[in-house]
Amino acid sequence: MRDSADVMDGQPGFRTRRRLDDSAEEAREVRLAIARAKEGDRDAVRLLYIRYSDNVYGYVRSIVRDEKEAEDLTQQVFMKLMIVIGKYTDCGMPFSGWLLRLSRNVALDHLRRRRPTPTEDLIGVDTHADDGARDRARDLHAALATLPDEQRNVMVMRHIVGLSPPEIAEHMGRSESSIHGLHHRGRRALQQELARLGSAPAIRLAC
Repeated sequence: MRDSADVMDGQPGFRTRRRLDDSAEEAREVRLAIARAKEGDRDAVRLLYIRYSDNVYGYVRSIVRDEKEAEDLTQQVFMKLMIVIGKYTDCGMPFSGWLLRLSRNVALDHLRRRRPTPTEDLIGVDTHADDGARDRARDLHAALATLPDEQRNVMVMRHIVGLSPPEIAEHMGRSESSIHGLHHRGRRALQQELARLGSAPAIRLAC
């Protein structure tokens, strides 16, 4: 349950501030989640998203000064996180600080370019994926960029972060039925765009 004192004054789905639990138990859970996320565990990605998305949103919003842009960029941060999380090592900087530095880079890139989805930034040139997988991922992000903002955010939260429709509804301040509608339209449009690009989806577009 969200504490009413923490609810932000703008977007219903994010809080601009969230006090993180710095206990030893919580730190241990985060370390385990990071290790699992590096192995592709979507439950671990979901845990990191739920724990840090409010803080990322608040930080990005302080840079771009726009609630809607900050919401969209928060999704982009976690899209990029799935590609670069393997680079994180616990060498003195806490994960939260590393993630906020990543968020800052995404936000500043957005301010420099002023376009909805900086696809080439989301696909790191030094990823360990083979060329075929990298091409499919690039096509996926290009296709995502063609979707309306809300459809794109639903697709990212559902298929990349791994949130359930009720969790997405809470984050976006929408009804669960509207999330299902956005997901259905977004999935259909994404599949059509990927087909146009001649690319197989880089994610499984399940319901």
